[in-house]
Amino acid sequence: MGEGYQPGSRDDFDRLYRTAYPRVYRTLSVILRDPDEAEDCAQDAFVQAFQAWKRWRPDAPAEAWVHRIAVNRAISYRRRAKLRSVGEILRRLGRPAASVDPAEAATRPDLLTALRNLPPKLAVAIVLRHYHGYNNREIAAAIGVSERTIGTRLRQAGERLRAELDAAFSLEARAAFPSDKSESYAED
Repeated sequence: MGEGYQPGSRDDFDRLYRTAYPRVYRTLSVILRDPDEAEDCAQDAFVQAFQAWKRWRPDAPAEAWVHRIAVNRAISYRRRAKLRSVGEILRRLGRPAASVDPAEAATRPDLLTALRNLPPKLAVAIVLRHYHGYNNREIAAAIGVSERTIGTRLRQAGERLRAELDAAFSLEARAAFPSDKSESYAED
C-alpha cells in the first residue's frame, strides 16, 4: 500500500509532491475558502511532511498521510485566524467605559489579572458579554461559533474567575486578618 515510496528518499518525496499537491491544495481551498491561505497551508504541510519523511511508515498511504498533515495545518490556521479576528474585534470596540463604583474599581486589578489568566477563547466571551454588553447571539456571530458554545464558554470562564478571585481574596484576607491566636482584637 506504500505506492512504491521509500521513507527518506528525496526523489520519492518529489514524486509525492507532484502527485499529491493539486489534490491537497483543492482540499485546503474548500476548508479555508481562500486560495492564498490554501496555498500557504499546503506549502507548510509539505514542508512539515518533508521534515517527517524519514519517519513515514510505508504501510500507510503517503497521500493520505500528507492530507492528514495538511488538514491539521488548515485547522490550526483557522483557529489562529479566529483568535486574531477576535483580537481585532476587541481592538475596534475599544475599552469599556470607566467604572464609577468605588468597590468595583478596588477589585479591578484582581479581576484584570484573573481575566489575563483565562484561555483566550474564554476571556473573549467574558469581555464581549460583560464589558461590552453583547448577547450570546451577537458574540457567536462575531467569533463564528454557536450560541451554545458561547454559553458554555461563559459558564467555564465564570467558574474559573470565581475560583481565582476567591483564592486571591482568601490570600488577601489572611494577610489582612491573620489567624494567629497570639494577636487578639478583643482587647482594645
